[in-house]
Amino acid sequence: MSEADPSRAATDSNEAAADSSRAAGGPSRAAADSSQAAGDSNPAADVRAASGAPAARRKYPIGPLVLLAFAAAALWGASRLTWVTVTSADGLTEPRTDRLNGGVWFGALTPLALVLLASVAAVLATRGWLRRVLGVLIALVAAAAAVPAFALLTSSGKIAERAATLAELPARAQVDQATTAPLPAVLALLGAVAAFVAGALLTRMPQDTARLSGKYDNPVFRRAAATEQVTQRRDAQAGAEPESGRLSERVLWDALDAGTDPTEDAVTSDRRPEAADKGEAGGRAR
Repeated sequence: MSEADPSRAATDSNEAAADSSRAAGGPSRAAADSSQAAGDSNPAADVRAASGAPAARRKYPIGPLVLLAFAAAALWGASRLTWVTVTSADGLTEPRTDRLNGGVWFGALTPLALVLLASVAAVLATRGWLRRVLGVLIALVAAAAAVPAFALLTSSGKIAERAATLAELPARAQVDQATTAPLPAVLALLGAVAAFVAGALLTRMPQDTARLSGKYDNPVFRRAAATEQVTQRRDAQAGAEPESGRLSERVLWDALDAGTDPTEDAVTSDRRPEAADKGEAGGRAR
């Protein structure tokens, strides 16, 4: 019995040392777990990271916007310039000279310029298939704006008779000369081409291009969509599927408004009942 006591005492001392080492390592693991939990429950970091990720991926359609602005300015400027100068005489009075600007020669030129200007805001407010439909409409407007300019440059149609009608000459008057100015027609044609190119680019825009802020969207639909995105992200984290990327700042705040915590993943939510069960079992054992 006396010979077995030293070995048993050595075994007890080794177990006590192991228990002390585990007790010393416990606070470090608890600190690591608390730091990880603090990092997971920091919505500000997630908001900052999420707000930068979509902004880097999404881009505004700068090219079509610049082309539309140029087209609107070109059509408006062409509508203020003189397209045709007509000289007439009726044999009773002195010869008469009338200058017809673009707004008179083609009455829809100024309204088309205003339509293209309004389309700039429409492009910023739309996305997806709506923006593609808008691009088709812009291309049609551009084609309509190019017709009178092209006809004037190619001298198509009865320019003298049209000029006499637009100048409201008397019936006895005779048109002596009708002079066309190519510069306004070229300017209008350039504007029409720019608008057509902008419309073609809009029809080929990707889905992830940016648009105006969604503060005027229905908040009910926004919150429902945000909750669905958060749920899908949790399911992807719980399974083997890779994450599709961080959620945007708008989605995070909408999810919070809907009562869903976007910073809580599926693994954390699954561990909470297990931890509660372990704590209850430990309390019963004590």
